[in-house]
Amino acid sequence: MIVAGLDMGVQNVKVAIIKDGEPISYGLVPSGFEPEKAAEQAFKQALEKAEIAFSDIEHVAVTGVGVELAPRVDSKLSIISADAKAAVYLYPSVRTVIDVGAEESRVINCSEKGTVLDFTLNERCAAGAGAFLEAMARALEMKIEDMGMLSLKAAGTVSISATCVIFGESDVVSLIHKQEPKHEIARAIYDALAERITSMVHRVGLKPDVVLVGGVAKDVGFAAALKRKLETEIIIPKNPEFAGALGAALYALENAGGKLK
Repeated sequence: MIVAGLDMGVQNVKVAIIKDGEPISYGLVPSGFEPEKAAEQAFKQALEKAEIAFSDIEHVAVTGVGVELAPRVDSKLSIISADAKAAVYLYPSVRTVIDVGAEESRVINCSEKGTVLDFTLNERCAAGAGAFLEAMARALEMKIEDMGMLSLKAAGTVSISATCVIFGESDVVSLIHKQEPKHEIARAIYDALAERITSMVHRVGLKPDVVLVGGVAKDVGFAAALKRKLETEIIIPKNPEFAGALGAALYALENAGGKLK
């Protein structure tokens, strides 16, 4: 049996394919102005890697903000549920899931079966998501991946506000004018975002084990800052950006009557 999960994200469209109860391939394409075409391209990537045809897929489950634009929908689920399913599938001991995406962040408490018990969202302001880091990297005139590595060299001597992207950028510019070391400013940026996410975690309660998913999970600067703020170990999957798509694929497998290996 072959099923697929499709995550219609704001920044990227992701696909995960499960064959005979095991994930076998993934695809990712920027959402752009035509998410439906991006979804078709992401499917093409994943299908080529799996060496199968679209017609071989028995069920497609879709999640994400662009569900209505998906080229094929056999079932739908929330990104909250998809994250929880993927997290517990990958790490059965996980009870807290933190998903930091481009424009939204989520913290989820889940059961040993991957059922959502409680959750909170940060969707009113980009200050609590990846867009904040992108704006701050532009203010520092550097690539975001370089900013993450640079922040690891800092001792944490300065701070900025993460209440708003505009305020945060103003703080960064002020620190630049004061000739504060760039690596210290970089750490302050990550600490500010990590503080926002930590407050979300405390709203639902910190229950180990903790897993970090979403595209921002790949940023070493943020991962280090979040670990400092939470004062606990954090698990990061090999492909954290595909958690939503994987969770959707697991849901598709359930709906199609299949079983995991």
